[in-house]
Formats: sequence, C-alpha cells, structure tokens
Amino acid sequence: MDYTKKPLPQIVGKTGFGLLGIGLILVAVSFAVDSHRAFFDYLWMYMFLVSIGVGSLALVALEYLVGATWSTPFRRVSEFLASIIPLLIILVIPLLFGMHDLFHWTHAETLENDPLLQAKAPYLNESFFFIRTGIIILIWVVFYYLFIRNSVKQDETKDPLLTKQSIKLSAVFAILFMFTITFTAIDWMMSLEFHWFSTMFGVYYFAGTVVAAFAAATFCSVLLNENGYLVSRLKNNNYYSFGTLLFGFNVFWAYIGFSQYMLIWYADLPEETFWVMMRMKGSWNYFSIGLIFIHFVIPFLMLLPRSSKVKPKLLVVMSVWLLAAHAYDLYWLIMPSFYTSGFTFGWSELGFLMFAVGLVITVFKMRADKINMVPVGDPKLEAGLNFHLN
Repeated sequence: MDYTKKPLPQIVGKTGFGLLGIGLILVAVSFAVDSHRAFFDYLWMYMFLVSIGVGSLALVALEYLVGATWSTPFRRVSEFLASIIPLLIILVIPLLFGMHDLFHWTHAETLENDPLLQAKAPYLNESFFFIRTGIIILIWVVFYYLFIRNSVKQDETKDPLLTKQSIKLSAVFAILFMFTITFTAIDWMMSLEFHWFSTMFGVYYFAGTVVAAFAAATFCSVLLNENGYLVSRLKNNNYYSFGTLLFGFNVFWAYIGFSQYMLIWYADLPEETFWVMMRMKGSWNYFSIGLIFIHFVIPFLMLLPRSSKVKPKLLVVMSVWLLAAHAYDLYWLIMPSFYTSGFTFGWSELGFLMFAVGLVITVFKMRADKINMVPVGDPKLEAGLNFHLN
C-alpha cells in the first residue's frame, strides 16, 4: 500500500479558525441584539452539526455492519467528522437554557390552558426532556469512543478481532441510532409546534442526516485523495459508490418528504394541516417550492448519469450543494415557528453557519494531524483499494 502520512496544509487550519472566530463573534452579537431569534438560529446550527457528527458515526457503523470494502480506504474521514460528537455535550447547553424561548410547551400558562398539552405532559416536560437529551448524547459519545478506540488501535496491532468487535458494536448502535435520531428530531424540531405530529418525522430527519453525512464524507474524501493525502491507488472508479449512495439516499429523502405531505393532504386533519399551511404563507411558499428543486430536482438530474458518479469535480460540487440543501431543509423545518409571516436570512444566520463550518474544519484538522487518514491496519483495506467497476 502506497500511503505516507503527511499533515494537511496550514491554510486549512487557518481557514477553520478564521471562520470559527468570525462566526463566534457574530453569534455573540446575535444573542446580544435579539436572543429570541438567536436561539432559533442556534437550534438550526445544532441540528446541522448533529447530522454531520452522528450521521458520520452511523456511516462508520454501517460499513462494519454490512461488511463493505469499497469504503474502507475512506472510513477514517467519517471518523474524523464524527469527532463533532463529544462537543455536543457543550454545544447543547445553550439550548437547554433557551428552552423557554424555543418551546411554548415549557410555559406554565400554556400548560394550564391547553388540554392537548396536558395530555402530552408526561412526555413534554422539562425534566424528562433534560434526561432524554443527556442519555441520547451519552449513547453517541460512548459508541464514538468505542469505534474510534478500535480503529486507531488496529493501526498499530493489525488485529482482525478488533474488526469483529466493531461489527458487534455496529449491530447495537444501528438500533440505538434509529431511536436516538428519531427522538432528537421529535424533541428539538417537531415539538416546536407541539400540537402537530407526524409518525414519519423521525425518518425524514434520518434521511436528511444520512444525505448530509455522505455529502460531507464525499467532499472530504475526494479532495483529500485528489491532492495526494490518501492512497495513490485510489482512482475515480473508487468514487462511484459515493455518487450512487448520494443519489439513492437523496431520492429516499424525497420519497419520505412526499409521503409525509401526501398523507397530511389526504387526511386533511386541522391538527396536521396547519403545519404545512405555515410553510405556504407569504415568502415561505416560495421557500418551500425552492426546497423541492434545491434538495431533489437538481441533485437528481446531476447525479443520475453513471458517468457523473466518477467525476471528482462534479462530486465535490454536488457534495457542497447537498450540504447546503440539508441546511436549507433544516431552516425550513425550524424557522417558520419564529418567522411566521415569511423567511429572513441575514447576518445572524450567516454567523451561525460560519461557526458550524469553522468548527467542522477545525475538528477535522486537529484529528487529521494526530491520526492516519487511512485505516492502515484494517484487514479489509486491500480489498477496498482493489475495488473496480465492471
């Protein structure tokens, strides 16, 4: 195997720190100017980082669980991206202090005058919310530590038993991931409008999370390999599965989104339709139409041809596009609860977005400086390097 560890250029770290610093300043100013709006923007940023971090760990588990070999040379990229997870312990704290700004169900007068909230109170109460949030993040952190420990240790020992341990961990994490990501979506986004409910909402967020995680992994993997930071034997054909899975999971996201909308439209129940109607008022109507084209139509057409799935430049562009589309989608899910008459995107939102991007780049750079960017001890690595299209 032709792999020599070399550090990423300093410009990467400087870019990350620069975006992180500017973003942090804008975030602080946002809270000083309008804390109510800032908490909604912060929630938007937090859910995006959850998608990148936890979604990337899910991709690591998925590789072990299904015995995939094509992704082994790239797996360390997802492991680096999953390093966002321990930071969620800190990042969630401001949201816990901002619950009264975010959720109407936390207000005592709402509970007293709303029979529906009273019926949901055993689940929607602050104490249980705190407990659920803590348990969910703890699960993510524990499995992140276990997966990364085995992967890094295998670089030195080359022990195949560590792969078997990770496969067993993956079987457990796959189940826990589905539950934790669903409850996270319900707690932090669906309960913004506690009268509304959708049994498909958790699956909808899961689909968007997987698309975002694959997009982040594709972007980093292609750029790293094209600039000589991975293995020289990796060629364009090795990117094919990235393009295919980006295309497939994005179609799945669209299918779940359409199914949710169709069921709400067909049932025509007031307690369900009002959530959709909120997104069809004023400028939100144009925003909703834009979501269809930005998140589905354009990626579908661009990634549909077989040839597009092995073109590095196109994959890089579409990865960035789908990451932006996921942020767009999360904005559509969260912000109508604050901007009821129409959407607004300004310097405040830009600051939170810069903070998120800067944090991901900084964490990735720090991990890449310490650990091999290729899992050199994995017994499946050679098979991954020999992957070819028929």
